Amino acid sequence: MELDYLLDFEDYFPSMIARMGAEGFIGELCNGFRLLMDVNKGLITFESLKINCYLLGLDVRDDELVGMLMEGDLDGDGALSQMEFCILMFRLSPCLMDSPKMCSTQVGADPMLI
Repeated sequence: MELDYLLDFEDYFPSMIARMGAEGFIGELCNGFRLLMDVNKGLITFESLKINCYLLGLDVRDDELVGMLMEGDLDGDGALSQMEFCILMFRLSPCLMDSPKMCSTQVGADPMLI
């Protein structure tokens, strides 16, 4: 029996910015980066991402991890710097520039059109 899970994505970034302010929000993104990075390289690498997914109990295939890195890797080095990570997080937030209320009324809308 194949299960079909429908996941709803709720973008919390706009409400986080409203509560924490821009500086506080960027600080939290940086904290997230530090949690995932390879401490010796100062980058999020394939290996550090794989280890952290395992520690978080996430079963993520290697090709999915590579895809995550490729999505945000702007300089082509195969890893994410703190700046690349922050840019990726902003890009993945479909309604960051909209208010949380506006975003929640557009459930199911194509994020590229919002």
